[in-house]
Parts: sequence; C-alpha cells; structure tokens
Amino acid sequence: MTHSKSRLALASLIGVVGGLVSSLAYPSNSIWIAIFLAIGLILYAISIVKPTQALLVGFVSGVAFYASQIPWMTIYLGPVPWLALSVLEGLVFAAGSWALALAFRAMSAWMPSFFATASKALVIASLWTAREWVAMTVPYGGFPWSRVSLSQSNSALAPWVFWGGNSLLSFVLVFAVALLLFGYRELAIAQWRKSATAAALLFVVAVPAFTPLDAKAEVGSLDVAAVQGNAKAGLLVYEPLGKILQNHLNASTPLIGGQPGPDLVVWPENAADKNPHLYQDAELAISKFVDTIDAPLMFGTITERDEQIFNSSLLWLPKTGEADFYDKKRPVAFGEYVPDRAFWRLLAPDLIDLIPRGYSFGTRDGIFEVADNKVGTMICFEVAVDDISRELVSQGATILIAQTNNADFGRTNQSDQQLAIAKLRAIETGRAFINISTVGTSAMILPTGEEVQQLETYTADIMRETLPLRTSQTPAMLIGSTLEISNNFAALGILIYTFVISLRRRRGSAS
Repeated sequence: MTHSKSRLALASLIGVVGGLVSSLAYPSNSIWIAIFLAIGLILYAISIVKPTQALLVGFVSGVAFYASQIPWMTIYLGPVPWLALSVLEGLVFAAGSWALALAFRAMSAWMPSFFATASKALVIASLWTAREWVAMTVPYGGFPWSRVSLSQSNSALAPWVFWGGNSLLSFVLVFAVALLLFGYRELAIAQWRKSATAAALLFVVAVPAFTPLDAKAEVGSLDVAAVQGNAKAGLLVYEPLGKILQNHLNASTPLIGGQPGPDLVVWPENAADKNPHLYQDAELAISKFVDTIDAPLMFGTITERDEQIFNSSLLWLPKTGEADFYDKKRPVAFGEYVPDRAFWRLLAPDLIDLIPRGYSFGTRDGIFEVADNKVGTMICFEVAVDDISRELVSQGATILIAQTNNADFGRTNQSDQQLAIAKLRAIETGRAFINISTVGTSAMILPTGEEVQQLETYTADIMRETLPLRTSQTPAMLIGSTLEISNNFAALGILIYTFVISLRRRRGSAS
C-alpha cells in the first residue's frame, strides 16, 4: 500500500511537471520542442499507475497543463474564471487519462512484434486526440485552446495541418512521443532499416518536408489594408463612446489620397464602438471615409435587431453604405454570454453580473463579396474553432480574415497564442490570412504560414499587402472533419475493448 501511494505521488509530481513544461512550447515562449517533453512526462506518469489512480494523475496534470498556458484570463477577471476553467479541463483530462491507463494496462500483455511499438503509439495518439476533441466541444462549445498542435506554428511539423488539420497534427505529435516512450530500447539496439519504429518516426518528419505548400494566386489577388487603431476596447476596458471609432479613423488617414487605393480596408472587432445603425454621426463619419478612399470597409461593431444584440462585422461600400453583415456564430461562454445564468449566478454573482446581457448566436454566413471575390470573415475566438474556417472555405472564401479585440488581455501572450492559431489556419486552409486586432498582435500571413507583415502591439498602424486569392482545397478542408469523426469512433472502440479486458482481468484475479 505504501509503495502504491509513493508511486501515485511520484506520478502526480511528474504529471504536474509535464503540464507546466507545456507552457514553454506555446507563444510567446515558443520553444515548440518542449511539447514533446511535456507529452512524454504526462504519458509516463499515467503509465506507471493503476487506471483509478490515473484519474488523480490526469486531473493534476490537466490543471497544470491548462493553468500554465492561460494565466491571461486573470488580467481583468481575476483568478476565479482561470481556476474554474483549468479545473473543468482538468476533469476532462482526468477522464482521458483513465482511458489511457486502461490502454497501457491492456497493451502490457501484447507480444513483441515488428509493429508492436507503432501499434501502441497509434492507440495512445487516438485516445489523446479524442480527449482533445471532447475538451474543445463540451460543455457550451468547449475550449478549443491549448491543443498540443497549437504549439507548433513555428515548427517544421506545422505542415501536417495541411493534410488533416490541427487534430491530425496533435495525433502525430503524441504518436511520435509514444514511439519514443515505448521504443527507445528498440531504437537503441535494432538496425534502423529493420525497425518499424524508426520508419514511423522518419515518416513523421518526412511528410512536412514534402508537403506542397503554395502561396501562388489562383484567381487573382486582393490589395488589403488592415488598420490597428490601438484602442482600449474590451469587455472590462472602457473608452469614451466614439473614441475607438475615432482612433481607427485617425489611424486610417494615410490611406486618404493614396493612389492607387486598396481593394479593401479592414478594421478589427468593435472598431466602431458607436453603432452606425443607432448613431448618425458614426454613420456619416464611416460613409465619408469610405467614399473618400473609394474602397469597401469591413469593421466590427455591436448591433441590435429584434431585441437581440450581436457581435457583428459590417461591410460598408462607397456611395452605398452597409451592403452585408456577419454576426458571430460562436460567442464565448462566460465571456460574451452566460449559459444557464440562474445556476451560475448562485455561485459567482459578481462575475456573472459583469455580463448583464449576452450576445445572441449569429446564423448568417461569413462571406462578403468584395471586387467579385469571396472574402471569409470570423470574429476573435472563432479562429480556434475548426468548423468556422472549414465552412468558410466550403462556401468559396478565397481569403480569410479574423477581426479580433485583445484589449481585455493586456500585454500578455494571449494575442501571440491567437496569432499562432491563425498561422496554422493559413496552412490548413491554403488561404492567405489576416489577423487584425485593436491592439495587436496583428499580422498578414501567406498560405504557407509565412508572416509578410506584423504590427507592433499597442501602436496605431496600417498593414497593406497584395495577397493571393485561392480556390483549391487542401486535404484538411476535404477530409479533416472525417478524420476527426473516424478517430473518435476508433477511440471509442479502443476504450470499450480495453475496458472489457480490464474487467476480465479483474474477474480472473478474483477467482
């Protein structure tokens, strides 16, 4: 019993260290190789304990994993939401760790064979990736942040998202770590050409090197100017009404009189803090600017319709005014709306009351017609939601834009993490990607993941670039969702199988 407790304590410590190490892999530290050590420590910790003990090991590992990556949540909301989210994700992590522990126990009886190590690694990678899918799906739309794939925006493995999206990259990362964890002895003593483990590792490295990333224009190009107004705009950061709009008008002044003018000007989320539907001076100022530069303008604002409020992006045309709009489809739970308000208010009334009226869910597509081209837009955290970018590409988007507002998170690494997601989205979708923020980090990204421009944070400035328009679809756009569903079913089958094996062993030892 004492030995079991000591092992549990050791495993918990190793798991916590692994969780903390993971934070080094994500921006702004960006030591992407650290994710391999983090995954390895967590997997090892789970492998040395019983499945019931893995619940505790997984929980403390998961809390450390998430809490170390998202301290930016505390800037304006304090520690309660940060701890609550970390604990919630820790519970999901615990369930996934229990499944992994069952798999470790079932695989311990496998006979050595040429493909044994690779098979074990596939099982572990499948269960880990399925756990990530659960975490980014439930509850209330989940938390699509902190997938292990999102640590790799600057690594040589990033092109894996071209083939199957972030879920495939997560799968590959865990697969590679599991190969090393299970097969290090084999790699040390076997001839490489006779090792399936070595061949699998070579495959992991070789695929990105031969991925046909391409930034060539297929249906022309678009001259885009994206304006960062350096406005303190956010849920808990207030400016005098109209100040944010004026900041963006002021920052856009260099575009006036320039020849030739851009094909499109983009302002970020909430750039027009005065809704032009309600304030005539805002409508006149925006119309005057758009007419003067003779170019369409996309900008974020808060709109009201049918007694509902929306986080919206509007398309404003010269001599025309509003031509189209998009309402955010995936508002952030407890950030932009409160689900089950009555229940949660009992637990944290002061925090819940910070959101007196939540945004409604949009239903329109995010496609804007600009110069006979389809521009796809998403708002803020939607960049982390797989379905949003897939849907836009399937609807014909030739370029993608994320309008965001990072002011609530100050000078933390939240905006850097969000930009990393945008870079992976560019590779995954095969589209040029513009990430434009009120305060940064703003950047223009080619379909290869290369940044062609980036603005300093908390400065008023303009990015302008002629970006390629593309219509071809990457494998990730064609089969990415199918791969996720297939892996989830495979993981469920593995879980059922390992659970049955565990029950049989328990009955056998009892008799």
